[in-house]
Amino acid sequence: MTFLRFSAEYGEGMSDAGRQLRVLVVDDEEHITELVSMGLTYNGFECERVGSGRDALKSVEQHRPDLIVLDVMLPDLDGFEVAKRLRQAEGAATRVPIIFLTARDTTQDKIEGLRLGSDDYVTKPFSIEELIERVKAVLRRSAGLGPGSNKLSYADLELDEETRDVWRAGKLIELTPTEYKLLHYLLSNARRVLTRDQILESVWDYTFAGNASVLETYISYLRHKIDEVDPPLIHTVRGVGYSLRLPPDA
Repeated sequence: MTFLRFSAEYGEGMSDAGRQLRVLVVDDEEHITELVSMGLTYNGFECERVGSGRDALKSVEQHRPDLIVLDVMLPDLDGFEVAKRLRQAEGAATRVPIIFLTARDTTQDKIEGLRLGSDDYVTKPFSIEELIERVKAVLRRSAGLGPGSNKLSYADLELDEETRDVWRAGKLIELTPTEYKLLHYLLSNARRVLTRDQILESVWDYTFAGNASVLETYISYLRHKIDEVDPPLIHTVRGVGYSLRLPPDA
């Protein structure tokens, strides 16, 4: 993946090699694809518009966009099925970022989108300015993903080990050094159940359980910042410890 520069000299929507970045906009409502395409084109992106899931798959195969803005409710294949087929056909080094743009705003829908490997989930009605900023943020993040990168990610949560930046749903989150260290450990062991003693020893170097209240306090701090949006990712496993994962019953 190429590194993206968003500057006055190179222009927004350009790669470091000066190539115009291509966005595929998929929605069966023409006025929406026109609005999104106009906004992205104004910001320097090259856009293609299609109105169905099958046309989206065909376009990806033929033109390989840098990012897809994808509606969920399409007339043939819905957006979830399109994303599923794309992820099954892709390798780790050829993953195309996907932003779902949809009127389906339930937590379960968002979880399904994240499980299918989407990079962001924007609900209608939406602000075109916010959508464009999310497109830029996803492209910046995805530029560093791949073999040999120094990023950790799970669902829509990402952590850059070099810059120590953390994003959730495209939003930059400010963490204290201890909060960052705790999140890094949870994210490094995503989906695993970690005991309180394991976390205390790894994050605070405590080898005894007498400071469990410190851990509970920082888990609370972290939840307030990370789980401000749905779905919640930091879960308590009663009698054991904590796990960073999507809700198990969703």
